[in-house]
Amino acid sequence: MLITCIFIFNWLNILSEMTKKELFRCLCDGIATPERTIFRPILMHFIARYAGGNYTGFASDYKFLVEANLRALEDFDIDMVGLISDPYRETSAFGARIEFIPEGVPRCHDLVVKSKEDVRNLIRPDVYECERTLDRIRGAELLSNLTKGEVPIIGWIEGPMAEACDLAGIEQFMMMNMLDPDSSNLLLDKCVITAKDFAKAQIEAGCDIIGMGDAICSQIDPFTYETFVKERHREIIEFIHGLGAKVKIHICGDIKHLLPSMKDLDIDILDIDWQVDPQYAFEIMGPDVIRCGNIDPRFVLNKNPDEIFSACRLLCDQEQGHKFILSAGCEIIVNTPVENLKAMRRASLIL
Repeated sequence: MLITCIFIFNWLNILSEMTKKELFRCLCDGIATPERTIFRPILMHFIARYAGGNYTGFASDYKFLVEANLRALEDFDIDMVGLISDPYRETSAFGARIEFIPEGVPRCHDLVVKSKEDVRNLIRPDVYECERTLDRIRGAELLSNLTKGEVPIIGWIEGPMAEACDLAGIEQFMMMNMLDPDSSNLLLDKCVITAKDFAKAQIEAGCDIIGMGDAICSQIDPFTYETFVKERHREIIEFIHGLGAKVKIHICGDIKHLLPSMKDLDIDILDIDWQVDPQYAFEIMGPDVIRCGNIDPRFVLNKNPDEIFSACRLLCDQEQGHKFILSAGCEIIVNTPVENLKAMRRASLIL
């Protein structure tokens, strides 16, 4: 018992001296920090409002996005900051008109791709010249400067299928996959090129991790994923690893059917939504993948702090000894009570 107490005391001293980036490196290396589970919820509209602004400012002005992230870092003790805001950064760079909504996600008013000729003529955008991609790059630079290398920074790109759907429309692109796979593959390849360009720019600006959102993949079957997406995911992941950064994959919804296809992609962090059992994900993906999740955002919104603490504490206890980050399965809902989010943080700590 005395030896155990000394061990815990020493770890508490070490943890108090470690930066959040050092804690993340311990997690990546499989070094257990039993007194603390890393906490990183997806925060967008919630922190925009919490920081005294709205979604328009959060999605269009990197200075406010950074300010909101730093408020969350200070007030909720999150263990990572990030640049996620909306799915239309690259879409805007490809030429789509984007409307900012004060209390909602930006809207895309153009389908850039309406024909196979549009696919062939789609020009590779310069992410440093396009306003919305440059805004995120500048956000990475500012976060890097202000956090002084002590906090992991998560950049963000759209996955190839998500971006293809943003450019062509979901229904239209799914029909293209079936009726004109050559055009579909060409469009996906162009999306991969821009994803790599955007990831590289954010890493060079200071990001340690690149999140890749490909939410539409939860709506396709394993054959379609393996035919059109898997090797493109692999290409992007290998490219990001080659630049020295980690990769976080986010596919909203139920991805149980895709996990067997994803297990050999060398993913660093996999977000799992509330529909996916963490133990099942562990069994399929193996011990080296950091799973991030998976509390239902509606539970965080609607339950009281004690109930949220208990559910999160149970999950953290179950994940002791595994590579795991506590989060909701998807974005924290805008009207979530502040005390509910703080209850998640408390649950991730042994006090």
